[in-house]
Amino acid sequence: MKEKLAIALVAHDHRKADMVDWAKFNAAYLSKHKLICTGTTGSLIKAAFDEAGIDAEIVCMNSGPMGGDAEIAAMVVRNEIDLAVFLIDDLNPQPHEADIQMLLRQCRLHNVPIACNRISADLIISSTLWSDPDYKPMEQSYIRFDRCNPDKQ
Repeated sequence: MKEKLAIALVAHDHRKADMVDWAKFNAAYLSKHKLICTGTTGSLIKAAFDEAGIDAEIVCMNSGPMGGDAEIAAMVVRNEIDLAVFLIDDLNPQPHEADIQMLLRQCRLHNVPIACNRISADLIISSTLWSDPDYKPMEQSYIRFDRCNPDKQ
């Protein structure tokens, strides 16, 4: 697929510590790629990486409530994001819920893998498909399936 990925990292306030911990744990992998983050999340990851002496390309967008989720969703639509990790706070309401749902929807529509917890993020980044030059993801299909006549498209 690609040698250098554009990886979006987004975390809600109650998940930021988890995201920073995950990013530090996976720093050897993440530092080889371009990280596009919402504002506060990116600042925290950058500070943690700087403190640990880890050199990484980190681009910070606006914070989520100020449009950062929407900015990253637009990048997904323009095919500028290869993978997203979005640690969502499912226990507290978010004032920008529409932007959150838009980002999740755009990732699904544009075939961008999105992890919403650490284990799925670990599984996605450890996939050997990322370095397989013969792997080409299938295009999304939105053709209605006819149960009565499955051969008819």
